[in-house]
Amino acid sequence: MSQLTSEVENAAPPSIHERDQASKRESGVTPSSNMRLRMEKFIKEQQKEIVAGLEKVDGKKFRADEWTRENGGGGISCVLQDGNVFEKAGVNVSVVYGTLPRKAVETMRVNHKAMMAPGVDTLEFFAAGLSMVLHPYNPMAPTVHLNYRYFETADVSGNTTAWWYGGGCDLTPSYLFDEDAIHFHKTIKEACDKHDPAYYPRFKKWCDEYFYVKHRGESRGIGGIFFDDLDQTEKDQEQLFAYIQDCLKAFLPSYVPIIERRKNMPYTENEKAWQQLRRGRYVEFNLIYDRGTKFGLNTPGSRIESILMSLPLTARWQYMHEPEKGTREERLLEVLKTPKEWV
Repeated sequence: MSQLTSEVENAAPPSIHERDQASKRESGVTPSSNMRLRMEKFIKEQQKEIVAGLEKVDGKKFRADEWTRENGGGGISCVLQDGNVFEKAGVNVSVVYGTLPRKAVETMRVNHKAMMAPGVDTLEFFAAGLSMVLHPYNPMAPTVHLNYRYFETADVSGNTTAWWYGGGCDLTPSYLFDEDAIHFHKTIKEACDKHDPAYYPRFKKWCDEYFYVKHRGESRGIGGIFFDDLDQTEKDQEQLFAYIQDCLKAFLPSYVPIIERRKNMPYTENEKAWQQLRRGRYVEFNLIYDRGTKFGLNTPGSRIESILMSLPLTARWQYMHEPEKGTREERLLEVLKTPKEWV
């Protein structure tokens, strides 16, 4: 056997990143491409659409930073800071390839079966998602958060061993307008109902439970939907991809009418101070409880600026602050302590 033949036989098989790059070069991304490539294409298209829609609302342009990751993949961070409407707004896409050690795989939820064969120490993974947080100046205008993502693992031959979707969208007002809450939830429910009438009530409940600030005894906001680990035990891959697409496309219709109604409303210094206190609660949740933030901060080589994009530009902590009885501030706290059914 020649040395060249031996080297070819012993060469490591191409990684899923290398396979995907070759596929893109040869045929681009088509409806028959693998889900990794189709999800990447979809979220990049949606990022452009959402950024364009928000630029119309604000009147200023987002700054776009494209970054790459050493092990494969990268992302585009679009950020608007000190805008006319948004004090800080970020719409991020990340597409990441890499390897997970066995320990990391073992900490994942157990319902992803046969992810890692015995005796295998590492597993290739792919993760792609669009995440967004918008913090408006006006305390009458709500903060909004969105994230939709796809995760996949593969064996050494590039065969998929597990896949799942996660995500959601939720609203965090400082001052509660019932019509805004109803519109936001109704738009999301319509997207859910197209796929499964059980989705909205199930994922709304999951959202209320997930975005709970335990040490304060209150929710971060007035909810929306949240879900994770949706795989073949839920529905097939194409059905779940269609669901994710409709949820993401529902964002602009769910939020733009609200921000247009509230962005120019008059407000007082005290109302601005209350908004800053509520943002403090937002920071507490994101840094203490949020799984995505913790995962990102503990992942070697992660882009910290993109992970902490969700934090507001300004916030406030005030010792022993209690809202006055019978005020709008008190009513908001009551709703945050006992989540409502809006639709």
